[in-house]
Amino acid sequence: MAELEPATFRIDRVPAEVTYPLRQRVLRAGRPLPSAALAGDDNPVTGSFAARDPSGEVVGTATIRLEPCPWRPDEPRAWRLRGMATAEEWRGQGVGAQLLRATIAHVALEGGGLIWCTARTPARRFYEREGFMVEGDEWIDPEIGPHFAMWRPVELPLD
Repeated sequence: MAELEPATFRIDRVPAEVTYPLRQRVLRAGRPLPSAALAGDDNPVTGSFAARDPSGEVVGTATIRLEPCPWRPDEPRAWRLRGMATAEEWRGQGVGAQLLRATIAHVALEGGGLIWCTARTPARRFYEREGFMVEGDEWIDPEIGPHFAMWRPVELPLD
């Protein structure tokens, strides 16, 4: 039996618009492309990241932006993770983990603090493996289903 080649992809910081088609397909299926735009996408410190396959197609995305954390309002360096999506055929190949690590590195370079998100319930274990902790109980977003609030600290990089 032939051995499968490991998946190859690269992570790039990109303008947010590059991520809209995948965001729309995975996170806003059936809605128009403009529904994939997020508040803060155009802020210069916002980090939009894309995983690209060898042909350059976007197969994963994640965005990190400055936004106060609702349950830690006194944390001045809170960043919100949004728009995290991986194309179905690329799931389980490390794309999401590498994108998440790119957002964590971005936050560290911007001064650290914490990252928070509202994670779809099926993704909870993925985030926990990457150091996120659950805050509160599961809740239902009427448009997209069950979620957990999650967060993790981000340390400044060592010099």
